[in-house]
Amino acid sequence: MNPYFTLGARDASEAARFYDAVLETIGWSSHASFGTWRGYSQGGSGEGVVFWSCTPFDGGQATAGNGAMVGFAARSKAEVDSFYAAALANGGFDEGKPGPREAYGPAWYSAYMRDPTGNKIGVYINWPDVKAG
Repeated sequence: MNPYFTLGARDASEAARFYDAVLETIGWSSHASFGTWRGYSQGGSGEGVVFWSCTPFDGGQATAGNGAMVGFAARSKAEVDSFYAAALANGGFDEGKPGPREAYGPAWYSAYMRDPTGNKIGVYINWPDVKAG
């Protein structure tokens, strides 16, 4: 089994539309779908780290974890910008516009948002020459 992480979804169809559009911007796509579960990986290969979106197994309502966040790596500043735009265009909510960050160590360029369920997600690229103004 590959390393994986899972985020709960209130509505599996809404989550699939959101993550299909958002993850495409960084070269990820779905490689598996069954019931309310949908799996994503780099290039849709099913290899490497796998992300699953699904309704909770216990049948309860999906809720966002306070302090929990998942960060997806991008390959360019343009991918960070596209990911953020796709998130907002597909039911996501802003938690931090794309821009340079260096408050907690080496500089990087990132954006933060919440998916339609309220899960916090980020996208970033290590960008050593970014200087926060």
